[in-house]
Amino acid sequence: MLLVEIGDDIAAFGTAKKLAFWAGVCLGNHESAGKRAAGKKRKGNPYVRRILCEAANAAGRARRACREKFESLLIRRGRKRAVFALAHKISRIVFVLLSRGDYYRDATIDYEVLSVERNAPR
Repeated sequence: MLLVEIGDDIAAFGTAKKLAFWAGVCLGNHESAGKRAAGKKRKGNPYVRRILCEAANAAGRARRACREKFESLLIRRGRKRAVFALAHKISRIVFVLLSRGDYYRDATIDYEVLSVERNAPR
Protein backbone atom coordinates (compact mmCIF):
# COMPACT_ATOMS: atom_id res chain seq x y z
CA MET A 1 0.00 0.00 0.00
CA LEU A 2 2.86 2.33 0.76
CA LEU A 3 4.31 1.95 -2.72
CA VAL A 4 0.88 2.63 -4.24
CA GLU A 5 0.53 5.88 -2.30
CA ILE A 6 4.10 7.07 -2.87
CA GLY A 7 4.32 5.98 -6.49
CA ASP A 8 7.21 4.34 -8.24
CA ASP A 9 8.98 7.62 -9.10
CA ILE A 10 10.74 8.36 -5.83
CA ALA A 11 12.88 11.03 -7.53
CA ALA A 12 9.86 13.35 -7.47
CA PHE A 13 10.48 13.92 -3.76
CA GLY A 14 14.17 14.73 -4.11
CA THR A 15 15.20 14.02 -0.52
CA ALA A 16 14.13 11.80 2.35
CA LYS A 17 13.13 14.89 4.34
CA LYS A 18 10.68 15.94 1.65
CA LEU A 19 9.12 12.48 1.60
CA ALA A 20 8.73 12.53 5.39
CA PHE A 21 7.20 16.00 5.22
CA TRP A 22 4.76 14.92 2.48
CA ALA A 23 3.80 11.85 4.49
CA GLY A 24 3.15 14.03 7.53
CA VAL A 25 5.55 12.24 9.87
CA CYS A 26 7.84 15.18 10.60
CA LEU A 27 7.71 16.12 14.23
CA GLY A 28 7.12 19.80 14.70
CA ASN A 29 9.38 21.86 16.90
CA HIS A 30 9.23 25.30 18.37
CA GLU A 31 12.34 27.13 19.52
CA SER A 32 12.32 30.46 21.23
CA ALA A 33 14.92 32.13 23.44
CA GLY A 34 17.16 29.08 23.20
CA LYS A 35 14.50 26.73 24.57
CA ARG A 36 13.00 23.91 22.54
CA ALA A 37 9.42 22.75 22.81
CA ALA A 38 7.48 20.12 20.92
CA GLY A 39 5.33 21.45 18.12
CA LYS A 40 2.25 20.17 16.35
CA LYS A 41 2.33 17.30 13.91
CA ARG A 42 2.48 18.38 10.30
CA LYS A 43 -0.38 17.88 7.90
CA GLY A 44 0.31 15.32 5.24
CA ASN A 45 -1.07 12.29 3.48
CA PRO A 46 -3.19 10.56 6.15
CA TYR A 47 -3.03 7.17 4.45
CA VAL A 48 0.76 7.13 4.28
CA ARG A 49 0.99 8.39 7.84
CA ARG A 50 -1.28 5.59 9.05
CA ILE A 51 0.70 2.94 7.14
CA LEU A 52 4.02 4.22 8.49
CA CYS A 53 2.71 4.39 12.06
CA GLU A 54 1.40 0.82 11.86
CA ALA A 55 4.74 -0.32 10.47
CA ALA A 56 6.56 1.55 13.23
CA ASN A 57 4.36 0.00 15.89
CA ALA A 58 5.12 -3.49 14.57
CA ALA A 59 8.82 -2.81 14.00
CA GLY A 60 9.15 -1.45 17.52
CA ARG A 61 8.29 -4.89 18.80
CA ALA A 62 10.05 -7.06 16.24
CA ARG A 63 13.23 -5.76 14.61
CA ARG A 64 16.38 -5.38 16.66
CA ALA A 65 17.63 -1.96 15.56
CA CYS A 66 14.12 -0.48 15.47
CA ARG A 67 13.23 -2.02 18.81
CA GLU A 68 16.28 -0.46 20.49
CA LYS A 69 15.41 2.98 19.12
CA PHE A 70 11.73 2.50 20.01
CA GLU A 71 12.45 1.43 23.59
CA SER A 72 14.82 4.33 24.22
CA LEU A 73 12.21 6.79 22.95
CA LEU A 74 9.44 5.00 24.81
CA ILE A 75 11.14 5.57 28.15
CA ARG A 76 11.83 9.25 27.50
CA ARG A 77 8.85 10.40 25.44
CA GLY A 78 5.96 7.95 25.70
CA ARG A 79 4.34 5.51 23.31
CA LYS A 80 2.72 7.85 20.78
CA ARG A 81 5.79 9.99 20.26
CA ALA A 82 7.99 6.91 20.03
CA VAL A 83 5.75 5.43 17.33
CA PHE A 84 5.70 8.72 15.44
CA ALA A 85 9.48 9.15 15.61
CA LEU A 86 10.01 5.58 14.42
CA ALA A 87 7.55 6.20 11.56
CA HIS A 88 9.72 9.15 10.55
CA LYS A 89 12.80 6.94 10.58
CA ILE A 90 11.04 4.26 8.52
CA SER A 91 10.02 6.87 5.93
CA ARG A 92 13.67 7.86 5.52
CA ILE A 93 14.68 4.20 5.20
CA VAL A 94 11.96 3.64 2.57
CA PHE A 95 13.23 6.60 0.56
CA VAL A 96 16.80 5.32 0.57
CA LEU A 97 15.77 1.78 -0.35
CA LEU A 98 13.51 2.88 -3.20
CA SER A 99 15.99 5.40 -4.59
CA ARG A 100 18.85 2.86 -4.59
CA GLY A 101 16.72 -0.11 -5.62
CA ASP A 102 18.16 -2.04 -2.68
CA TYR A 103 16.63 -4.19 0.04
CA TYR A 104 16.67 -3.73 3.81
CA ARG A 105 19.47 -5.26 5.84
CA ASP A 106 19.40 -4.83 9.60
CA ALA A 107 22.79 -3.63 10.85
CA THR A 108 22.55 -5.62 14.08
CA ILE A 109 22.12 -9.02 12.38
CA ASP A 110 25.07 -11.01 11.04
CA TYR A 111 23.50 -12.54 7.94
CA GLU A 112 26.47 -14.81 7.16
CA VAL A 113 26.23 -16.58 10.51
CA LEU A 114 22.47 -16.78 10.12
CA SER A 115 22.70 -18.46 6.71
CA VAL A 116 25.28 -20.97 8.01
CA GLU A 117 22.99 -21.85 10.92
CA ARG A 118 20.00 -22.29 8.62
CA ASN A 119 21.88 -24.49 6.16
CA ALA A 120 23.68 -26.60 8.76
CA PRO A 121 22.89 -30.33 8.79
CA ARG A 122 20.61 -31.46 11.57
